[in-house]
Amino acid sequence: MLEKLKSTFSIFVKKTLSEENLDKTLGELNLLLISNDVATETADQITSKIKESLRNEQIGLLSSRKRYLFDILKGIITEILTPEKDIDLIEEIRKKNEKGQPYVMVFLGVNGTGKTTTIAKLAYYLKKHNISSVASASDTFRAAAIEQLTYHMNNVGIRVIKHEYKSDPASVAYDAINHASAKKIDVVLVDTAGRQVSNKNLMIEMQKIVRVADPDLVVFVGDSLAGNDALNQAKEFNRNVGIDANILTKLDADTKGGSALSISCETRKPIIFVGTGQKYDDLKPFDRDFFISSILGTNEG
Repeated sequence: MLEKLKSTFSIFVKKTLSEENLDKTLGELNLLLISNDVATETADQITSKIKESLRNEQIGLLSSRKRYLFDILKGIITEILTPEKDIDLIEEIRKKNEKGQPYVMVFLGVNGTGKTTTIAKLAYYLKKHNISSVASASDTFRAAAIEQLTYHMNNVGIRVIKHEYKSDPASVAYDAINHASAKKIDVVLVDTAGRQVSNKNLMIEMQKIVRVADPDLVVFVGDSLAGNDALNQAKEFNRNVGIDANILTKLDADTKGGSALSISCETRKPIIFVGTGQKYDDLKPFDRDFFISSILGTNEG
């Protein structure tokens, strides 16, 4: 996992830097970052911050260039992965429930990202924390989507509120929220249609669902293997609907790791969970420090 990005940073840290070759070396780093699914804007930000940090240093006189570069990189990556606002999901749910109301989450994402499976994984995760949930089958565009959500939710013991194929998606969400309120269920998980972000009707539909459901959290679910496509999807959903948090799937199979950096940098929204496998318990809270150590390794001095 993340081996290629780790190798990229390792190569840079071990380079023999000088004032003369700094621009050339940073240019090489920039290209390597882009080849590992780091968005051009994010790669530019990383290299410009490195250059800024070294601007007033006499590189040749640094007693431990390798350690110094490692510390610079760690600071930059930490800053990129630090969102405008961190979210403690369990705490947020508890706070809303204390008011006698269900916590509502709406999930956005294109087809093939593992969005529906992720919702089931999250329901399973919440269940382990003694938090009840109900799912809203608000992807009424495909009959198979309702069946898929029902299948996964049955496997984790969670009820699905659903209407007929081609019903109004927002109405399904509304009914699910009312059901949760009446039955004192803690969380409502709203699945939505996974179509391409260029679909204007989809965006209008998403906006209506969000307007009706008035969610506490709108979550973008992206495939970490999709590279810049995942970033573009996140940006489109954020621009047209608004997102509060990200979940990245298939991180266990991602040898590059650039998607996580880019989505964090460009959306400034937290990654709250990552998918790490096929099982229902393969959804883990995103550990920023672990991710940083995974792509930077350890400071060897």
